[in-house]
Parts: sequence; structure tokens; C-alpha cells
Amino acid sequence: MRFANKVVIVTGGASGIGEAAVRRFAAEGASVVVADIRPDALARVVGDLGRDRHHGVEVDMLDPAAIDRMIDATLDRFGRIDTLVNNAGMGSFGRVTEIDLEHWRQVMGIDVDAVFWASRQAIPHLSRVGGSIVNVASASGMAADYGFAAYNAAKAAVLNLTRAMAIDHAPEIRVNAVSPGLTATPLATGLTGNPVIMAAYEPVLAMKRPADPSEIAGAIAFLASDDASYVNGHNLVVDGGMTAHTGQPNFSRLLGGASHLADAQSAVRR
Repeated sequence: MRFANKVVIVTGGASGIGEAAVRRFAAEGASVVVADIRPDALARVVGDLGRDRHHGVEVDMLDPAAIDRMIDATLDRFGRIDTLVNNAGMGSFGRVTEIDLEHWRQVMGIDVDAVFWASRQAIPHLSRVGGSIVNVASASGMAADYGFAAYNAAKAAVLNLTRAMAIDHAPEIRVNAVSPGLTATPLATGLTGNPVIMAAYEPVLAMKRPADPSEIAGAIAFLASDDASYVNGHNLVVDGGMTAHTGQPNFSRLLGGASHLADAQSAVRR
């Protein structure tokens, strides 16, 4: 049990990747503080896991005071914090000319400011136990997507904030990020449940499917564990090979067959 006697906070922990991470940590022995804005979802997850060893906290991640209360509630209940998983976030669609300032600030507030403030408030307690932070970023923070200006900018900020905290606060704590690709979460149903969109994804998903949230949770748990004791400032990409692709056409399809392959090799030699 890698997390026996450990205390883990997971923000956005009542659905999707966050819920999968909560269940993974609990299965490996941790006491988990499930932080989420939805009381009904919190009650479901904590009720499933057992209130004797786990705790739910209702948190609006746009409110620094609510984040402070989350930290205080964890310390009051368990007396320590070993891992903070900054998973809460929101998506966004629109070009710079199509989104307004209020929307931009909301995306930055949840996706970046909350990561900053939760980390700031947790680091003194993590430092006492040699703890860790895992930030859930995105493959969309590593390059640009059409029409996702705010989300791209926010997740890129999370990645470099991860690196900055990793070097500033080592060796007391470790700070890493996980960057999922397309994942079959409730919030992504508009993508994964749309046949037209999934057909467009088909050429770039090397694994030919979205990730299951449990597969992202496994990467989060690894980075939080002692198995990753010398991993610091790293962005672990969990996208099934999507970003391994250069973006060029699939020449295996276009040039299939021995005669076409010989012609292509001849062209390359020229």
C-alpha cells in the first residue's frame, strides 16, 4: 500500500479524472480529502469510500478563502498533508476575439490562480513531511489548439508554474504535472460522444481511443508516490501517443503497398 498513513487532497475530486484519482489513492491506503464545488457529487464519492477514513469539502476554487478552509479542514481532520493534487479546472472554447474578459478571468482563476493559491497554502505543510504536488495540466498546454486560446494559455501557465515550484521548493517537496490527452470524462462527453468529432480524432489517436480516467489516475499516483522519489519538475504526458505525431500525413496509408514504398524510398534518396 504505497499511501498507507498518507493524506491526499484532490481538488475537483468528485468526477472524471479527479474521482478516478481519489479512488486510486484510497485503494492504495491513503486518507483522501475530496474537494469539489458540488455537494451531491461529494456526498456520493465520500459515501462510497467511507466517511471514517475520508473527508469531503465543498470548495469554490475561485475563492481563496474557500481554499484556505479546505487546507484547514484537512489539518483539523488528519493533522497533515502529504500530497496535493491540483485537478480542478474548466474548459473553454473561443478565439481571443470571441471571448470576453470575464470569461478569460474565470478560466485563469480556476485553471491557474487556484493552483497557485492551493499550492501556496499547502507547501508549508507538505514541506514538513517531504510531500508532493501533482498538477493536472493538459496536452493542450504543450501546443496550440484551434479555438482554445484561454485554455491553451492557462494550461501552459500550469506547466511552467509546476517547473518553477519544483526548483524553488526542492528538496523539501516534489512538484510534477500530468498532461492528459483526450479522456472519456463526463465533461468531455461533448467530444467523446460525438461521432463527427471522434472521426476527426481518429487520425491522431495512435491508440484509437480516448483515455479512461483511471489511466490518468495511475500516472498521478505514480508521481505522488515514493516510486517517483527523484522525479521533480516533470510533465508526464498521458495521451496515448497523440503528441508523438509530427502532424504530417500518415504515409503508411498514403504509400501503402510494396511498389509505392519503393517509389517513396527512391524519392527520399534523391
